[in-house]
Amino acid sequence: MQSPSIPCSACSWSPECQEGCRYESHVKLFYGMSDRGVWSLGSNLVLKERSSEDPNFEAISVRFLKEKTTIPVPTIVEDWEEDNGRYFSLMKRVPGVPLSDLWTVMTMDEKENIAKQTANCLMQLRELHSDKMQSLGGKPIFSSFLFPNGDHLPHGPCSSDDELWAGMELALEGVPEAVRQRFRKRMPPAAPYTFTHGDLTSVNIMVDDGNLAGIIDWEAAGYFPVWWEYTCAGIGLGQEDKEWKTLLQKYMPNFSDAREFWMDFRSLSYYPNLNKRGVALLKANDGINSE
Repeated sequence: MQSPSIPCSACSWSPECQEGCRYESHVKLFYGMSDRGVWSLGSNLVLKERSSEDPNFEAISVRFLKEKTTIPVPTIVEDWEEDNGRYFSLMKRVPGVPLSDLWTVMTMDEKENIAKQTANCLMQLRELHSDKMQSLGGKPIFSSFLFPNGDHLPHGPCSSDDELWAGMELALEGVPEAVRQRFRKRMPPAAPYTFTHGDLTSVNIMVDDGNLAGIIDWEAAGYFPVWWEYTCAGIGLGQEDKEWKTLLQKYMPNFSDAREFWMDFRSLSYYPNLNKRGVALLKANDGINSE
């Protein structure tokens, strides 16, 4: 006797149910990671489900940007939290496809066009400032690249360079104190604290008919150091994404000194398992013997 099929965990339908019905669903799960999933509802709507834990600032950030800028972002239809701690966000789909889907077939002129349009949008963010490094609503900021002492850990709100460094320095445990003090002196001033997307990967850039159609995924957005958008835009997630971000940086306000500082800081954060860059930094700062 044939054993019954296990129903789909997402929709509860078994293959037998599908075969016995002419209905073909146009509600599709197209992305899932960790404890979250993203569904397309036909061609017009997207439903996101995740835990309600921070960072979870997309809805508030998108509404804020709709009011303060002309940046093309999704339209939030409704968002809510269930009693079991699950959070849902229903939004209108941004037209087009992710830049990552088109990158290999685009001409350089087409890529330059998207980079310029994206950079022009980011210039509007440069005008949005706060008196603290924080997410909207006075909540902490989250970034495992700026604060590599652990994933999804809150920091701040911070209102000074010293408070920012106190959070960053947690990742340098074990690094000689003299080296950390010299590094603190190198840190660029963080003010003005500027509204920042922080994840401009090509997957989050939507393109339609050769033009920028939208910037999506603002879940971890907030007010960060003025140099952070440029700095984290240099973190490529694969070769094609690196090519995109290198091109984008070309049209952004240049904070290359801050990026060099952060790259050195990131190298030291792996102490004691340092790469060549980290070893060279310690030697240059008399942190270890040069033998």
